Amino acid sequence: MKRMAHVIGIDPDRIDEYTRLHADVWPAVLDRLSRSHITNYSIYLRRPENLLFSYWEYRGTDFAADDAAIAADPVTRDWWALCGPMQRPLDTRAPGEWWAGLTEVFHSD
Repeated sequence: MKRMAHVIGIDPDRIDEYTRLHADVWPAVLDRLSRSHITNYSIYLRRPENLLFSYWEYRGTDFAADDAAIAADPVTRDWWALCGPMQRPLDTRAPGEWWAGLTEVFHSD
């Protein structure tokens, strides 16, 4: 199992809408995540900085293939088209990233 975390900004005027959408994530999006071995997925909001922090656990063996399957899924792409304009990617993110990846520096079970 691999723990993964990411951060992105959010438009402060869209926080309520983003929160409402995530209170009822589309079942097909959740199913695709599950089939791609993503579990224990959470998103947190930090105000007043207006940052979203995501955490999940990957339980598969080929993240690149599973991530590509998520990106190719038409329902997930529709979900991203809805949520993406609310997000504000960090200027410091790596090339090709939308949500900026974070490096784990500590973990305790």
